[in-house]
Amino acid sequence: MNPAVVISAAAVLLTSIFLLPFLNPNNTKDSLNSGDSVGGVVADLLVTNGVIYTVDPEMPFADSMAIRNGRVLRIGNYSSLKELEGNANERLDLEGKLVLPGFIDSHLHLIYGGLQMAQVELRDVSTKEEFISKVKLAAEGWEQGSWILGGGWNNDLWGGDLPLASWIDDITPNNPLWLSRMDGHMGLANSLALKVAGITRDTEDPAGGIIVKDDDGDPTGLLIDSARKLLLSMIPEASVNERREALVRASNYALSKGVTMVVDLGRYFPGASSQLSWDDLTELMYCEMGFFSISADVYLWEHASRNMNIRSCLFFPMETWSRLAELIQTKGRMLSEWIYLGGVKAFIDGSLGSNSALFYQSYTDDAENYGLQVTDLDSVFNMTSMSDKSELQVAIHAIGDKANDLILDLYKSVAASNGARDRRFRIEHAQHLAPGSPALFGEQGIIASVQPEHLLYDADSAIKKLGEERAQKGSYLFHSLLANNAELAFGSDWPVADIDPLWSIRTAVKRIPLSWQFPWIPSEQITVEDAIAAHTISAARSCFLDHELGSLSPGKLADFVVLSTDSWEDFLKEVSATIDATYVGGRQAYPPLTTAA
Repeated sequence: MNPAVVISAAAVLLTSIFLLPFLNPNNTKDSLNSGDSVGGVVADLLVTNGVIYTVDPEMPFADSMAIRNGRVLRIGNYSSLKELEGNANERLDLEGKLVLPGFIDSHLHLIYGGLQMAQVELRDVSTKEEFISKVKLAAEGWEQGSWILGGGWNNDLWGGDLPLASWIDDITPNNPLWLSRMDGHMGLANSLALKVAGITRDTEDPAGGIIVKDDDGDPTGLLIDSARKLLLSMIPEASVNERREALVRASNYALSKGVTMVVDLGRYFPGASSQLSWDDLTELMYCEMGFFSISADVYLWEHASRNMNIRSCLFFPMETWSRLAELIQTKGRMLSEWIYLGGVKAFIDGSLGSNSALFYQSYTDDAENYGLQVTDLDSVFNMTSMSDKSELQVAIHAIGDKANDLILDLYKSVAASNGARDRRFRIEHAQHLAPGSPALFGEQGIIASVQPEHLLYDADSAIKKLGEERAQKGSYLFHSLLANNAELAFGSDWPVADIDPLWSIRTAVKRIPLSWQFPWIPSEQITVEDAIAAHTISAARSCFLDHELGSLSPGKLADFVVLSTDSWEDFLKEVSATIDATYVGGRQAYPPLTTAA
C-alpha cells in the first residue's frame, strides 16, 4: 500500500474526528424545555440581587436567574430559585445592577472590521489636513512597495469635498494605497494604485459603478460601487492568520460592547469577490471516496481551537446560493451553538454618502444623478426565487426610496410565485422610504434591518443631498415601520459605524444627530422598550433564532449583559449606561477572566 495514501487518509480521518463535534448540529448541550427543577437538578450559576429585564412578556422583570449547561434553567424571584442552589454552583451577586439579554448586532462585517482595526484608521477625521497627516504617518512605517490599506473616512465631516489622489500622491510615491469610505461603497486610490490596476482616462465605467473623473477626463482616484472591483482584485488577500487574528480582535471588541451574537454579512461589497465570505468559513471539498471533508479556515478554526467566544450567524453572497443550499442540506443550519448558517445577501443600490443610493428624484446637489442600480433586477429576481425555493433566507441591501420599493415588489412577486411559508425576507438598511412603503413592510412581513447610528451622520447629509422636505418625510422611519407592524432589527454595519448597542438604543429613542440640540424627525422616535427589543428578541427573530436567543427565558441560551446602572427608571429616562460585564452561555466573556500563574 502506498504510504502517502495511508498518511493522507489518516489526516482526513483525524480532521473529521477533530471537527465533528461542531459540524454535527445535533451534538449540542441538552436544551431545557421548561424552567422546572427535576430530580435534584442544581444550577451551575446562580445570578441574584439584580434588576433583570427579560424581554419576555410572560415575566418582564426578575431579580434572580438560575443557569445550567449554558442555558436559563429558571428565572424569577430568589425565593423561587433557592431549591436550585447547591454546594458546587457559582454565584453572581449583581448588587442591584440592571441586566439585559445579550445584544444581537443584526448587520455587521466582523472579520472585515477586525482587519480594518489594524489598518489606517480614518474614522472621525474632520479636516483635509488631518486626513493627509494620518496617511503620511502610516506611510512612513510601511514597507516600500506594499499596499497601504485603511478606511473609515467621511467627507461630510470636513464640509463635503471628496478627497483626491493628489492629496496623498506626494507622500505615498512608493506604495499603492486604497482607503475605503466609511460606507464601503466608495474608496480613494492613489495614482500608483490606479496605475497598478490599469485604470486610465480611457477606462469605461463598469455596470453599476463609477470611475470619478475630473473636468479633463482624468481619474481622481475615487471609485464607486462596482468600479471598485477594477482595483480590489489587485490587492493581495489577507492571510489566513491575519484573518484569524482579525476575528479574535473583532469578537473581543464586540463583547466589550455587550454584543453576544452577530449577523455577519461577510467581506462582501459591490466590487468585492463573492469568494471572500466562503474563505472566512471554510474550504470545502469532496475526497475521492465521496466523504465530505473540511479543512478549517477562519470561523471553523476559531471554533475548533476553542477560542470562539461570540455567536455568529453567517450570510453569503446571493450568487453562491446553491453552494449554501448544498451545505445546509448536508450539515444543517446550526453547525454548533456558536456558528449558524443564515442565508444570502445581494445589493440593489449604493449609499447616500456616495450619491449612489437609488431614488425616484435626483439628488439636490447632483441634478442629473438618481443613484445607481448596482445589480440587474432580473438577475436579483431569479436568484431570490431560487434561493427562496431552497428555503434560504434572503437579505437585500436597499437604501434609496426607489431601491426599497423595487425590492418590496420583488419580494411580493417571489412569495406569490413560490407559495406561503415563514420566509422572513430582510431589507438591509431601509433608510429612505416612499410614502406608503412602511405599510408594505408590515403587510408582507418584511424584516427592516436598520442601523440607528447612521442617522447621526446622515441628518445633515440627507438634507443637503435630498432637500429638507424629502429628508424629513422619508428618512429612518422607525416609528412608522413599527406602527405598521413591521419587525425592526437593529445593527451597526460595523466598521461603517461603531459597534455600540447602548448608543444605538439611545439614538433610536433620542434621534439627536451630532452637533444638533434637538431631535431629527421627532415623530419617528421610539420607546426604550422597542429599541431594546430591536437589539434582542426582534433581532433574534430576524435570523430565525428566537427559539434560542433574544430573551432571558427558561430553556434559552444564557447570554446577558450587566449594565452600570442600578435603576430601570433612570435608564428609561436617560438611556445612559455602560457595559460592566458580558456573559455568553453563562460564562463571563468580558472583561476577560485572567488565570492565576
